[in-house]
Amino acid sequence: MGDVLAGFHAVWEFESDSVLIRYERGMRTPKLFQALGERLIPLAAVEGVTLTPGRRGTVVLRLRPRPGADPLMEAADGQLKEGSDPYRLVLPAERETLAEYYADELRGLLTGSGPADRYLVAAPEAPLQFKAYDGKASFDGTSVQFRWSWTGASSAKWKAGDQSFAVAGLSGVEWRSPEVFEGHLRLLPRDPGAGRSAQPDQDPASVVFGLGYGPVHESLPFAAAVLAAVRSRGPAPVAPAVSPRDPAGIAERIRHLGELHRAGLITDEEFAAKKTELLAEL
Repeated sequence: MGDVLAGFHAVWEFESDSVLIRYERGMRTPKLFQALGERLIPLAAVEGVTLTPGRRGTVVLRLRPRPGADPLMEAADGQLKEGSDPYRLVLPAERETLAEYYADELRGLLTGSGPADRYLVAAPEAPLQFKAYDGKASFDGTSVQFRWSWTGASSAKWKAGDQSFAVAGLSGVEWRSPEVFEGHLRLLPRDPGAGRSAQPDQDPASVVFGLGYGPVHESLPFAAAVLAAVRSRGPAPVAPAVSPRDPAGIAERIRHLGELHRAGLITDEEFAAKKTELLAEL
């Protein structure tokens, strides 16, 4: 079609086989939209188009993605608030006739329906990182790193130490919105026999959200990128060389270990072993 339709917070550019969504930047634009920047949605990834009345004199044009076509929506698992749905375009009510025209045109171009056998919409690109309540999560495209915070991480995570998970060893990602109770990001192991703690704050394969940590616009694109990498994984990657740690950071961790030891949360043997491990990283 080659046409453009501008709404609140986004502009849709229509082509014969796709819709390019460009999200605006501004104080009122949802932060998730700003983080995404723009997204190319192939029509093969769409199974429906709706036009419904919105709030306060608006109409809403929405694409309905096919299940399994978009890693972002699969990771979100229905938890996004309506205003943060990247497939919605809100328009003034006086543009309803124009919106209906585009909706009809799009419906005539759709050919796919039902679950997609692969991702058709590109995931956010690595490297990505964000701060959770109990640590820092980073993803370089081949592995996920969790580095625990000495102020927020549980003793179980400190005992386990910082974690590195190769994409080839994962089967999926569990994301629970930071806007609900017990928000977290958990990595699911590929080995079905691998155990996991029921509580994310005790599970070294999880980071927990809260108090402004792990916001949707940071943690959800991260989860989507990891999920897409898991789905398209090849042979297990060679583990990258570990760079030396910051001496100040290691000193902080040793001090925190001492606090845990004095509080009786770890044994003499655990304290000595972990201290030796940290000193070896210098």
